[in-house]
Amino acid sequence: MAKQKYYVVWYGNPAGIYDSWNKCKKAIAGVSGAQYMSFETLKEAKAAYDREYRDYKGKGSSKKKRTLTPLEKAKFGEPNLYSISVDAASSGNPGKMEYRGVDTQTKKQLFHQGPFLQGTNNVGEFLALVHGIAFLKKKGSDRIIYSDSRIAMGWVKKKKCNTKLKQTAKNKPLFELIARAEHWLKNNPYKTVVVKWETKAWGEIPADFGRK
Repeated sequence: MAKQKYYVVWYGNPAGIYDSWNKCKKAIAGVSGAQYMSFETLKEAKAAYDREYRDYKGKGSSKKKRTLTPLEKAKFGEPNLYSISVDAASSGNPGKMEYRGVDTQTKKQLFHQGPFLQGTNNVGEFLALVHGIAFLKKKGSDRIIYSDSRIAMGWVKKKKCNTKLKQTAKNKPLFELIARAEHWLKNNPYKTVVVKWETKAWGEIPADFGRK
C-alpha cells in the first residue's frame, strides 16, 4: 500500500491542503504557474501552507528527520523548567483550532482558549504566545516562555499576525482576538524572554495536545 502523502497547493483553484494526488491534480489543472508540493505528514503540510512556496521550491518533498545522537542532544542542554510552554492544535487548515499554556515542569494547564470554528495552527501559536506573555506580565513573573513555532515567535516580535487566513463571518471572533493581541503587543512593554522549544532534543513541547 502506498504511503499517505499530503499535498500543499499555494497557488491553484482552489489553494489548500489535499490528502490525495488526484485531488491535488484537480486543484492545479489549467492553472498557469501553479505552486504545489507533497509532504510526508499533515503537520508538515500545515506548517508549509502557512509559509511561502519559495521557502520550499527546489527542495523536493519533505523527508523524515533523523534522530539526534546523545552528543548532539547534549549541545542543546536541558529545558528550563522555571517556565511555561504554549502550543496550538488545528483540525484542518483552516479548521477548528484551540490553544493553551501549561507549566513546563508539571504540565498543569494555566490557560486554554477555543475551539474556534475556523483557524490555523500558526494563528493559534501566535495567540498562545501573546496570551502567555500577558499572563506572566499580569502575575509579575520572571519565568520564560517556550514555543515550538518559529513563525509565531517572529510574528510576536513584529507585533503582527501575518496570517494568510481570510476573514469571514465564521471566523470573525478569531480575527477580533487577533486584533486584541496585536493591540496588546503594541501597547504593553514586557520583559518575558521567549525561547524556542527544541523538539528534536527534548521531545514534544509539554503543552502539546497529542493529536499527531
